[in-house]
Amino acid sequence: MNAKPHEFSRNLLIPALVAVGITVSTCTQQQEEIVEQNIDQGLNVSVTEPVERDYEEIKNSGVLRMITNYSSNTYFLHQGIERGFEYEMVREFANEHDLALEVVIVGPNQNPYDLLNSGAGDLIAANYTITPERKQYVKFTRPYNLVNQLIIFSDDIENPPSTLEALAERNIPITVRRNSSYYSRLQELQQNGYDLNIRLTSSDMDTESLLFEISRDEHQATVADNNMFQASGTYMNGLVKGPTIARNDTIAWAIRNNASDLETRLNRFLYKHFRFGAQEGQPKRSTFLNVLRKRYFGGGQAQQVASIYRPVSEIEGTGIISPYDDLIKSVADSAGVDWLMIASIIAQETKFNPNSKSWAGAVGLMQVMPQFSQVENEQLLYDAEINLREGVRIITEHLRHYSYLDSLNQWALALATYNAGPGHVADARRLAIDHNKNPNEWENVSDALLKLMQRKYYKDARFGFCRGIETVRYVKEVMNRHQTYETILAMAERKNLNQQLGMVNTIQ
Repeated sequence: MNAKPHEFSRNLLIPALVAVGITVSTCTQQQEEIVEQNIDQGLNVSVTEPVERDYEEIKNSGVLRMITNYSSNTYFLHQGIERGFEYEMVREFANEHDLALEVVIVGPNQNPYDLLNSGAGDLIAANYTITPERKQYVKFTRPYNLVNQLIIFSDDIENPPSTLEALAERNIPITVRRNSSYYSRLQELQQNGYDLNIRLTSSDMDTESLLFEISRDEHQATVADNNMFQASGTYMNGLVKGPTIARNDTIAWAIRNNASDLETRLNRFLYKHFRFGAQEGQPKRSTFLNVLRKRYFGGGQAQQVASIYRPVSEIEGTGIISPYDDLIKSVADSAGVDWLMIASIIAQETKFNPNSKSWAGAVGLMQVMPQFSQVENEQLLYDAEINLREGVRIITEHLRHYSYLDSLNQWALALATYNAGPGHVADARRLAIDHNKNPNEWENVSDALLKLMQRKYYKDARFGFCRGIETVRYVKEVMNRHQTYETILAMAERKNLNQQLGMVNTIQ
């Protein structure tokens, strides 16, 4: 069992502290400077000229990249499987347009607007309110939700004020991010005569993290949208609803200013699920959208989501990706392969269900075909460890077959082979050669796999027709999920490091 930082003996820490004291002090000073910088600079946008990447380029790449935060209503992992209101909405759009979906999580000291305009992502889906400040740098789709902004108090405050007048009179500090729509609204209220005590925090602190700190009495008050308050309130204690400071704010996705075709397609999709009625402007929502709202923001399903959601700060040491993390690490390390890639394969194959069996007869966590397994008793392949070892053995053999390639192409071709079989991949590589293209580049092989769905190409192939579109998507989604897993792992490790630095600083 791993000890928590505070469980180590103070005497054991002192020699290490002497050795790294200067470094820790420097790191702490740098962190404080970063916080101050993040507080003062507002949206702090660096990339103001968006790259040229509209729907045609996205469609040609086959991947839609969604920029978001890790939170209970935007995007999170449960046992390695992606969930979240925003994620499911964008995934529905991607599925309708036959696109793989890549999730780009905004990391520490990263700016979502810079990620969007530089082309690292294609849309920001993070419960964003449309504000004039944000519209200077991005364009917004039509709305898909309406929210009210609420003051949220810690339950440590006695008789929390129910009006803005009482809030101003008691001078209770309201902690918000400078780059949030909440700060803009509080400023408007100040200009309208409410003498509010606004306290700024780092732009790296998202709303859900602030609510968590409010629930632990680390701040007295903050602002949150009513849907986020409802979602967070299902798994946080100590939050008290205060007065409403804004009503019917429109929530939308942010895209690049020059992505007009993407905007049109997103707006068509959103119109099917959310629009204002002719009478009194009341919103009309599709069944799909109502199901998502109930799942993440209200009712019994939201309680279920709350029971499985864990913030990044709480997942270190408890199975970051799945219940099989330790086993996957052990088997992957023994084989010398990336354990996060193995975890991503399992998520794609079975969503970590060891009892899964496909229509083609593949079984267990990694969907091993019994005829290709060295395990003679098929029932043993339902054992998680046995199946994992067989699956890793097979993928490792594919990796060795392509060992002369760079890591990216090696993994892409190995994954394609794992999914479609070596015969179809060999056909695709031969077809690439026939078209004077390099068969060692995944881009060329993936194009050839798609061609093998057409009779004029597969009629001369040794292994015939191949559903190349499934294999190409398989490779993209496994590799995209791997990147997401890496980001979440890095975030968890950073949280753990910050906790240790805080412990060291306290001891000093």
